[in-house]
Amino acid sequence: MSMTLKIIAPAEQAATNANVLQIANDADPREVSLEGVERIELNFPKFADGRAFSQAFLLRRRLGFAGDIRATGEVLIDQLVQMERTGFSSAVLRDDQDIADAKRQFERYAAFYQGDAVNAHPLFRKAA
Repeated sequence: MSMTLKIIAPAEQAATNANVLQIANDADPREVSLEGVERIELNFPKFADGRAFSQAFLLRRRLGFAGDIRATGEVLIDQLVQMERTGFSSAVLRDDQDIADAKRQFERYAAFYQGDAVNAHPLFRKAA
């Protein structure tokens, strides 16, 4: 599996002029206007709160958002592969996470049987 998720260290996160929309964990992405939005930030307030995964999938697959979907907050390396599979395109790691360890996560998984937000078709369909 090639990594397409951009991993960002907290110190590297710079302010940008892009049109950024922050969506709260309890908000429905279908109820906000995405017009002119270049980046959407979804927050992980704690490791056990995975609502942002569902929001990212909804934004990418159902709403067709093509811009940057960024994970912020309590972002751990254990979550990165799943973040990419649900539609995130960038993630800001928590302060105590190592970027080199984070990148190695993607070397551990060569392929997935089921489809996801990035690759809609299951593995057997690609082979056919």
